Amino acid sequence: MAHHHTPGHHHHHAPNSNLKLAFFMNLSFTILEIIGGIWINSVAIISDAVHDLGDSVSLGLAWYLDKKSKKSANHQFSFGYTRFSLLGALINALILIIGSIFVITEAVTRILNPEVSNAQGMIIFALIGVAVNGYAAWKVSHGSTQNEKVVSWHLIEDVLGWVAVLIAGTILYFVYIPWLDPGLSLAISIFILWNVFKNLKETLYIFLQAVPAELSLEEIKKKICDIDQVESVHHTHLWSLEGAHHVFTTHVRIKKVDNLKEVLDAKTAIKEVLKAYPFSHYTVEVELEEELCELTEPHQH
Repeated sequence: MAHHHTPGHHHHHAPNSNLKLAFFMNLSFTILEIIGGIWINSVAIISDAVHDLGDSVSLGLAWYLDKKSKKSANHQFSFGYTRFSLLGALINALILIIGSIFVITEAVTRILNPEVSNAQGMIIFALIGVAVNGYAAWKVSHGSTQNEKVVSWHLIEDVLGWVAVLIAGTILYFVYIPWLDPGLSLAISIFILWNVFKNLKETLYIFLQAVPAELSLEEIKKKICDIDQVESVHHTHLWSLEGAHHVFTTHVRIKKVDNLKEVLDAKTAIKEVLKAYPFSHYTVEVELEEELCELTEPHQH
């Protein structure tokens, strides 16, 4: 299976070391945050900690799976390890959903029974939060892989979350508004959940081997059927390994064939059509008119 790497292999280790650095920074900060959030009595900080925990997990998985997905195919995983990143996305989504539900219940309780948060503590934490996540986002944003792009977006969201905590802390420092902290926490959690479900939908879509959104199966079938020697196609399947590497298989019935060269011509023409698409793998089964395909679906006779 073809693995497409960015040209120039001299910076091959960079994505990994960036993700690794961002992971350890985020994780240690998340632990600090959870302790701090409880100590300062700020639900907004705890909800941000959940967000950060989710990011730490996705960074850790991204870093681990980035290494793993580079492993080539073997007898156990004939497509290689590219799909492992989907598994990472799924685990991450579950962690964020559980965390967010916990925070939302906590925030609702706080809105009903207000408690005072330590505004000064919130401000100090928010400043550290902006600095840590800002630096991590800056490091990872130089990366080129899809994995890194997703991660840097995560980190930018974190920075924005901390800016919100900073603003809330500053307001609370001057004015006593008890619902401000849990209110902010609800907003952050709803935002997290909205994103999680959006990503989950895409992940499950790929998991269930749906046709990639940007490709049209009908269009590819039509282009193949437009070739002179092609009579019909059946058993055409198109799916994606992890959103970037796609796989295509089809059975093509060809007509008016007198010699082997014509079979080869037909195959070449079909492959020319397929080369225009981002397939990392395709299989074409060519059948002659008089050949009976054991797999033909009844309605396609």
